[in-house]
Order: sequence, then C-alpha cells, then structure tokens
Amino acid sequence: MIAARSRVRRPLGRSLARCLGSLIGGLALTMGLGTQGLAAQQVGAGMEMMKPQVLTYISFDEMEYVATGAENVMEYDGEMWIGGDFNRLWFKAAGDFATTESAGGLELQALYSRATSAFWNTQVGLRLDRLWGIPGTPTRGLLALGLEGLAPYWFEVESFVFVSHEGDVSARLEASYDLLLSQRLILESKIETNAALQEVTRFGIGSGLNDVELGARLRYEIKREFAPYVGYSWTRRLGDTADLARGSGGEVSHGAMVLGLHWWY
Repeated sequence: MIAARSRVRRPLGRSLARCLGSLIGGLALTMGLGTQGLAAQQVGAGMEMMKPQVLTYISFDEMEYVATGAENVMEYDGEMWIGGDFNRLWFKAAGDFATTESAGGLELQALYSRATSAFWNTQVGLRLDRLWGIPGTPTRGLLALGLEGLAPYWFEVESFVFVSHEGDVSARLEASYDLLLSQRLILESKIETNAALQEVTRFGIGSGLNDVELGARLRYEIKREFAPYVGYSWTRRLGDTADLARGSGGEVSHGAMVLGLHWWY
C-alpha cells in the first residue's frame, strides 16, 4: 500500500511542476512583450519629438500715426518668418504714406536666415525700394546681407549691407532696448542710422553718413501679443543727404509725437 501511494504522488508532483513552469514562463513572456511594447512606444515618441517642426511668426513692431503737422503720415514696420530652429525664411516690410496726398515709400525684404549661434542669425536675400508721389516713381532692387540677434545686455541689433542692381553700396545699423517698468508697461528706445558709398539722388541719398533716427515708445501690454503705445520720434539728415533735402525744399531735421500699436502672432 505504501508503494502504491508513492506511485500515485510522483506523477501528481511532476504535473504540478509542469503547470507552475508553464505559468511562470507565460508570465515572463507576457512581461517581456509588455516591456518591448513600452520601449517601442518610447522610441516612437522620441522619433516624433525629433521630427523638424515648421513654425510661423508675424509681428508689427510699429503701426503708428505720426503727427508732424499738415503732412501727417502713417508708418509701419513689420516682419514674419516661417521655418525651424536653424533655417527660416523671413519677410520684412517697412514704409510710410501720407494721409493728405498720394505719396510715400515702401521697402520689402525676402531673406534666408540661418542660426549661427544661440542668439544670432545670418541673413541673405533681396530688398526692393519704391517711392511714389515723385516723378518717375523711383524703384530699385538690392542684394542684402546682414546679421540679426541679441547683443549683451539684451539689446536687439540688426546690421545690414546692401548692394543695388546699379552697384550702389549702403549699410544700416539698428538697435533697440526694452525697459520693463512693470509687468505690462514697457519703454522701448531705438536708434537707427544709414550710410552710403555713392550718391543716389533719385532716392534723396547722399554719400557718407545719411541720417540718424532716435525714438522712445511707451507701450502697455493689454495682452503680450497686443500693446498700444505713445512715443516720440526724431530724425536728422546728415552730410550730403541733408544738402539734397535742402535743395528739394525738404526738412533736414524733424521730430513728432507718435501713437500706434505693437502686436505679434
């Protein structure tokens, strides 16, 4: 009887061992597949994050009414770009037009921009100038090469060299700084100067240093993207450019109050 019982128990033990072995193997396989699935999901998410993103940005730093007296004008200065972190296509537009007559000027730029460091972009492209309200409606095209970015102490800087289709060479330097008086009240100061190697009389440009413009604008950000402002702008023509202005009956120096809107999207 003892021997019989022993023969019955041995097959039952082996069966239990096989069942436990199968159960453990199944759990291990399931856990392995789950881990592989999770790893695959993480790799997929990482690859999704590594895909280059195409972003867009549109802004108008200045959309303003300039009160200069009888010849009040509207002025604008805006830009947009599309691209990623390193390569972008920029479009810039600046100009003015009179509110009492058909006269004004326009400057358009289309540029390829490449990030050369954390704070600086090198830009190259084309620029188009056009004046109206003047006999002949002067128009010219230029090549543009410049550097734009953030200098130490948070100065925003743009420096460009231009070469026209007729070989005229000119340059521009612009710098601005935002002083935060509060979380919403911001005082922006700005300076811009232009210079040229050759005289271009149809555009009222003389050789040498052409002009200097100083401005201060106090804006209130109702939202970060939307801020009305009030300020003052002063421009002084210099050297041969001032002589050309005098010869045509224009002003050499003038200042004006400005009222405008700063917005971005």
